[in-house]
Amino acid sequence: MLGGKLMNIELKEKLEKFYDEQVWPHMTLGEFIEDCAKKYGDKIALVDGDVELSYQELNRKACHYANGLLKAGFKKGDRIVLQLPNCHEFVIILFAMFKIGVIPVLSLPAHRKNEIKGILEKSGAKAYIAKDKYLGFSYVDMIREVREELNIDFEVYILGDNQGYKNFYNLNDKDYLYQHMDVDYKEIGLLLLSGGTTGIPKLIPRRHCDYIYVAKETAKRCKMDQDSIYLASLPIAHNFPLCCPGILGTFFIGGKVVLCPVTSPDEILPLIEEEKVTITGLVPAMANICIDFIKEDDYDISSLKVLQIGGSVLEEKLAEKIEKEFGCKLQQIFGIAEGLIMTTSLDDDSKTIFTTQGKPISEFDELLIVDEDGEEVKDEEYGELIVRGSYTIYGYYKLPEVNKNCIDKDLYFKTGDKARKLKDGNYQVVGRISETINRAGEKITPSEIEDILLSNENIGDVQVVGVPDELLGEKIGVFILKDEKDELSLEDIRTFLANKNVAEFKLPDSIKYIDSWPLTALGKIDRNKLKRIE
Repeated sequence: MLGGKLMNIELKEKLEKFYDEQVWPHMTLGEFIEDCAKKYGDKIALVDGDVELSYQELNRKACHYANGLLKAGFKKGDRIVLQLPNCHEFVIILFAMFKIGVIPVLSLPAHRKNEIKGILEKSGAKAYIAKDKYLGFSYVDMIREVREELNIDFEVYILGDNQGYKNFYNLNDKDYLYQHMDVDYKEIGLLLLSGGTTGIPKLIPRRHCDYIYVAKETAKRCKMDQDSIYLASLPIAHNFPLCCPGILGTFFIGGKVVLCPVTSPDEILPLIEEEKVTITGLVPAMANICIDFIKEDDYDISSLKVLQIGGSVLEEKLAEKIEKEFGCKLQQIFGIAEGLIMTTSLDDDSKTIFTTQGKPISEFDELLIVDEDGEEVKDEEYGELIVRGSYTIYGYYKLPEVNKNCIDKDLYFKTGDKARKLKDGNYQVVGRISETINRAGEKITPSEIEDILLSNENIGDVQVVGVPDELLGEKIGVFILKDEKDELSLEDIRTFLANKNVAEFKLPDSIKYIDSWPLTALGKIDRNKLKRIE
């Protein structure tokens, strides 16, 4: 019998041969937008405030920026970190990079100095692209500090007041002759980010062909057509609004994408009304907040046919409330940026939609629920969800040691999610096996926050846990062991962390001082008991 590593190589080759013959589109993401331009021509593809771009215009602008990138010296395989809010420039530069094989590394607007430093180092990026300011935060000031602290060379392109850095819009080169690059559809198309277990996001390599496949299959599951109008309510650097079906799925069927500049009810609801949006996606917390606005203001959101909810666990009562108040079909979606996507069907009964995350989008997804020993459990029993399939990764980007623990010998990816398979074939995902906090869809690693807090002279011992919350899914709770040091307020803690360049979504929601740690039978701190402390 062939041993470990060699056996996996042979298995991978066998799987890839099958996927190539039966599953993957033989097309790059750059060719994808060209194909859309040919099919849908002058039809409006993208709306960003007063800016409207047809499919032909979007493809043409992507070619111009591809020209500019080539002229600036970028070549196939180079990585560029994009940290942009929802704007048409994001979509244009994304497809420009796809066309020439430059790999975008998609960072969230909420990431701050610590995360960006780690992302730049891990990716070996040749450039960083951002707006000058967004929601009052200066990315120019941040990247200036990053450049001073990092011993790596990379270019900086800024949309807006570039303050001495390169002007993003100078990449719009209409004169340079566009050369079609030799990019293979099985190569890495983009690097997504994982919330990870180390605080600094891990890089997730997604191929051109597998990403197009996901967009196509999720668009089908949502029954989208050329009349569909998709509102990108969430930051489009997320997998969910980019590809599930998101922007790419909408483009695949020739629909229209409307970009929401800020994820807030006073932006989302007016856009649904004004643009006659038919489908959008939200995390449970934001959907719940939107309901209050719907009740207070007379928004006409009757055009909305499908509301996707994902990113964190959706409680049954809230699911019922959302479908009733939005007046459209609710679709639960569970997905990981590493691959697997599951959704409920629009034809499912209410009980299935309100209580499950449905079924995988692909018949070629192979899912197992396993116990702590990696043995498959029976239907209806809980365990860890692991998956193998045509669009699920075989490992993170340049992290061989991490990959040893997250990929098993049969190339199944360990999601770390606690789930069960029901007898009707639907799946229920109820939370994380690990201690990672899921706050409104954003993942926070407790140890990252704990390590920073321990550098405060007034904190001797601290634990950070996810505290169950109806609105957010989980809140970030800080527990500090009482001693003779000065007690800190929640505001003190938040200010301290913010001054340490911690992203805003990682700042704690509550703080409590306790006399002693609750312990397990093995003498370990019982984090589950901490979560239940009033």
